[in-house]
Amino acid sequence: MASFSSVFHLSVATAALLASSCTPAGNAGFVRRTTSAANDHIMFVQEQPQTFGHKRLTAMSEIYPDLQIFLTQQGFPDFLAETNKSGNRYLILYYLGVRKAFACRSGAGKSHQVEFSGPYPVTDREFATLDGLRKKAVSASIETRKNFACISN
Repeated sequence: MASFSSVFHLSVATAALLASSCTPAGNAGFVRRTTSAANDHIMFVQEQPQTFGHKRLTAMSEIYPDLQIFLTQQGFPDFLAETNKSGNRYLILYYLGVRKAFACRSGAGKSHQVEFSGPYPVTDREFATLDGLRKKAVSASIETRKNFACISN
């Protein structure tokens, strides 16, 4: 007959296994949970402090190996625009320093393949809008760090 201790540990292990099977794991889970927040939005991409755009792009690069290769070759963009239509994910990666953008489309369903096109020139109007957003985001980030430093001292 099994002891209470071994039955308890088996029950806890079973409960943990069942709970983890219901929770999306890792970056794929993050991408699924945040798709509605990212859909039809332009996101600032900055590593430190890490922005939502950077975290999302990093997570997607682990799901789509071709995106990871692209980011290794081109570096992270300044902005990421994302939309989802008919089961496909569409990304536009904006590089303001070189004033170029690339389009990326994922395959429908569970495909881990993506197609790229570009580079396309970033128009003066796009550049002005995105550069203004970048300046506001960087300024807000600096102000937040200053406020945090004052609180923690």
